[in-house]
Amino acid sequence: MALKYEYSGWDDSQNTEELSADEILDSLSDELLNSGNLQQALQNLLQRGPGSAQSDQMQGLRDLLQQLRQMRRDQLDKYDLSSAIENINQTMENILELEKDTLNESINKTSTDNSLTDPDNAEFQSILENIANKKQNFLDQLPSDTAGQIQSLKDYEFLNQQAQNEFNNLIEQLKSSAASSYFKDTSEFINNLSEDKQSQLKEMIKELNDMLVEKMRGGNPDFESFMEKFGDMFGDSPSESLEELIAGMHEQMNAMNSLMESLSPEQQMELEDLLSNQLGDNELDGELKELVQNLNFLGPKGSRESRYPFRGSEELTLDSAMSVISEMQDINTLERALENAQRSGDLEQIDLEQIQNLLGGEAVEIIENLKKLLETLEDAGYLRKEGDKWELTPRGTRTIGQNALVEIYRQLKNQKIGNHPIPESGRHGERLEESKPYEFGDPFHLDMRKTIMNAIEREGTKATPVKLNPDDFEIFRSELVTQTSTVLMVDLSWSMALRGSFLAAKKVTLALENLIRAQYPRDNLYIIGFSNYARELPSHELPYVRWDESVVGTNMHHALIIAEQLLAKHRGGTRQILMISDGEPTAHLENGRSQFSYPPSPITIRETLKMVKRLSQQEVTINTFMLDTNYYLKEFVNQLARLNGGRVFYTTPDQLGEYILVDYVQHKRKKLNGR
Repeated sequence: MALKYEYSGWDDSQNTEELSADEILDSLSDELLNSGNLQQALQNLLQRGPGSAQSDQMQGLRDLLQQLRQMRRDQLDKYDLSSAIENINQTMENILELEKDTLNESINKTSTDNSLTDPDNAEFQSILENIANKKQNFLDQLPSDTAGQIQSLKDYEFLNQQAQNEFNNLIEQLKSSAASSYFKDTSEFINNLSEDKQSQLKEMIKELNDMLVEKMRGGNPDFESFMEKFGDMFGDSPSESLEELIAGMHEQMNAMNSLMESLSPEQQMELEDLLSNQLGDNELDGELKELVQNLNFLGPKGSRESRYPFRGSEELTLDSAMSVISEMQDINTLERALENAQRSGDLEQIDLEQIQNLLGGEAVEIIENLKKLLETLEDAGYLRKEGDKWELTPRGTRTIGQNALVEIYRQLKNQKIGNHPIPESGRHGERLEESKPYEFGDPFHLDMRKTIMNAIEREGTKATPVKLNPDDFEIFRSELVTQTSTVLMVDLSWSMALRGSFLAAKKVTLALENLIRAQYPRDNLYIIGFSNYARELPSHELPYVRWDESVVGTNMHHALIIAEQLLAKHRGGTRQILMISDGEPTAHLENGRSQFSYPPSPITIRETLKMVKRLSQQEVTINTFMLDTNYYLKEFVNQLARLNGGRVFYTTPDQLGEYILVDYVQHKRKKLNGR
């Protein structure tokens, strides 16, 4: 049977391979090296989501925030909030129109009915006509505003049954909206509020006020007994603590206040009038006012209700308007939680249930995957938690250095510059692939193929077995890898960051440190950072080094003094200084204090070159890697090179690593046997 394959478009629901710890660390490294702040780098990683060359970009908190903000824009573009008030007004107009039509029909029928010859019937019809006229006069004298009309009609008996039913529904809707200003899920209890229910509601709010007062006094209210008595009034998911109940009531009050704030001043007054005294009990209204005061005292201080500029055309009822406003409040709450998580890196504060309700299951999966990133790095031994902060482990620092080294070698390979396998080492040096005739005293690294071929060429192909003479022996050339003590001087002045050179300098520093530790363990490497002052940088602190943005100055003089002290520990082998900078010296040390001058003063140039001369007399080579080519810099560097005899490289940030690593490897070796 032939196989069938079915293809479909990518919809983000397909499973993808999880990122490895190395891929996550690689995605984190540039941010860390550039900022020198691990917490900030982790926050940015969670914000943007990690990615790698082999995998698609994982979504981050920023993507979820964009979805959330788009949802808010869609809601604002969809609904017309003012329609909630207009619909109530229109409903009231329809009710009155139905009732007035019925009254007119009744009056007209009485006046035109010729069958009313019976005096008793005539008297009855007269009574009906009087009633209809009185009702019509009552309706004609109703207040002009809808709230006043509703209040006046509460005890009115409609002749039109449809009008009566619609009025009763409108009253229940307003009662439900008034109650939902304070409580969630109470509409079932509030609807058809009987005298017994109203008494129970009043008792509940009174006892709730007593609990809140006790809490304000520092007491411990009996919430469990309260919920045993009144829990059925709070729907299917009642609060489990007094704090949760207070938070829910605050949320409802804020939603109603936001609804008010989002209406025009005229509509605010109209809605306030519509909802006032809808529960029909002055004592109950008094308890509700006290409840508002108590909640305001216990609630968060300084909080403001949001105003939502709805601009759509879809109409809303008052209940649905409250639901839409509640959803907008949830969007705001979740937005704040995501923004806080971006700043702190703490994903635990994000409510996954709220994420599920607003953004769906895929958004929950994004949060879960982001949480796994830190766990993956921790499990791999790259990160560890110290208190409430993360820090790199030694293994994490080494891996970042290895990745920087691999990146530089990859660039070399692409440009076909050099080849850097680890050579086979021996006590007489390291073997090269070149060969030469054996001479007495040479290390006996025999090139068997060349040796046999020499014998065959001498005796001919038919001479078997092959006999070797001393002149046939050929050996591999060897080279001596010298021990090197190096001071790498890295410019930390603000101009390095301004010109985009700082990240490249840090990467090459880490790469060189990793290269020496892995391939030349007998070598010594010291790292000095310099700006207005110079300081030695321990290798474990390299990922966290920042440029000195709050000070000015390029104090090569101080850096050279420290370099001299460090190299004085080593008298054998090669001693060298590698200096990375993008500017001429603008500061020098005088009586232990940095003296800054720009343009560079003659004193600064003189003191710096004096240190160069002193190091040159001690046979310390200074190789300079310059990331700028201005006139003053060239003039200074040329003087430095003439005094020291070291080399000068004018390079760019993207080629800095290639220059330094190739130069370091090539100048460690010299041939031991032959030229």
